[in-house]
Amino acid sequence: MTPSQPLDGIKVLDLGQIYNGPYCSLLLAHMGADVVKVEPPFGEPLRSRVESGEPPEIVMLNSSKDAITLNLAEERGTELLKDLVEETDVLVENYAVGTMEKLGIDYETLSSVNPELIYAHGSGFGDTGPRSDMLAMDLVVQATGGVMDATGFPDDTPVKTGIAPGDFLGGTHLAAGVLGALFQRERTGEGQYVEASMYESVFPALLSQLAAAYKETDVPPRTGNHHSSLAKAPYNAYETQDGYVTILCASDDHWETLLEVMGRTDLIDDDRFETNVKRVDHMDEVDRVIGEWTADRDRQAIEDRLVDAGVPAGAVQTIEEVLQDPHLSERGMAPEVSHPDFEDGIRVFGSPIHFSDAPEPDVEPAPRKGEDTSDILKDRLGLSADAIVELDEQGIL
Repeated sequence: MTPSQPLDGIKVLDLGQIYNGPYCSLLLAHMGADVVKVEPPFGEPLRSRVESGEPPEIVMLNSSKDAITLNLAEERGTELLKDLVEETDVLVENYAVGTMEKLGIDYETLSSVNPELIYAHGSGFGDTGPRSDMLAMDLVVQATGGVMDATGFPDDTPVKTGIAPGDFLGGTHLAAGVLGALFQRERTGEGQYVEASMYESVFPALLSQLAAAYKETDVPPRTGNHHSSLAKAPYNAYETQDGYVTILCASDDHWETLLEVMGRTDLIDDDRFETNVKRVDHMDEVDRVIGEWTADRDRQAIEDRLVDAGVPAGAVQTIEEVLQDPHLSERGMAPEVSHPDFEDGIRVFGSPIHFSDAPEPDVEPAPRKGEDTSDILKDRLGLSADAIVELDEQGIL
């Protein structure tokens, strides 16, 4: 029997935009779901980042999906969406709270069309609560959610992280909710509304800072490259000849091994460094000792030596180096695909989720905007070629 993907046969309509919703549906696509990306005729907001062609973000977030355009501001457009929903398992969207109600395609309406529908809504702050009406791009969530207060160096201004944690953590949690709802539908036969907010999704990631607050320590909210609650030493990024390398010791054994590798066994019996708690009390001295050793060495050579010795360490890689990392390639996480807008190919996102009884997904290049509109409307709704041309002329497609 040929192994199948976990979500083979599941049909998904992806009305997601920017990062949050599209990443949720990308995870579902990698698990075998048949995902159709639905955009307005003028395209989703990500398309405004380039003057023409396909933005890299669009290509990287929409692999293995089909694509159609529908003008949901027109009644005929919403009627077509409802027709598609009749045979759809999951609908994903991350519009602002209340938008879908205004368009007449909210959960209550669509569930009356298909009671088995799983309706997944990604939001900034959730459907209820004092902040529910706030427009929430990732920066806003980082600001209000404590992420900026926790990022940066002591006595410096708060800064955003270099990544988009709200969007991607929110999208991941939303995908988990979809899987839970699909599992429950197997037992009840009924669909349901699933919601995951970016704000709530980043909250658990503040664990170390929250722990410091409960311990009533004098740990500053921003600790730079040190441990978030200053509970570990060493734990830092150290300068090398060609960049930086991170080194941390999760146990006293790690510390002794590190000293042996550095040729500083004279410090093994030093009372200042005997335990992690004592090392934290003498953190600056710990950093000085390690920094003197790393300063005239190559970052990759340091990583190799410490990894071989069993000490947690990793060279700080550039974005370009991460993109070409052979580890990601071997794991199928950064497959290179051909695409008309990228002559030399483009690396896209593979699946970070792996199953023992399912093959790794074949990653197909993202479609161009609305590329599959005619085929989807013909195959799923039985519309004729003339009817599709008429819809296009009316501005519905």
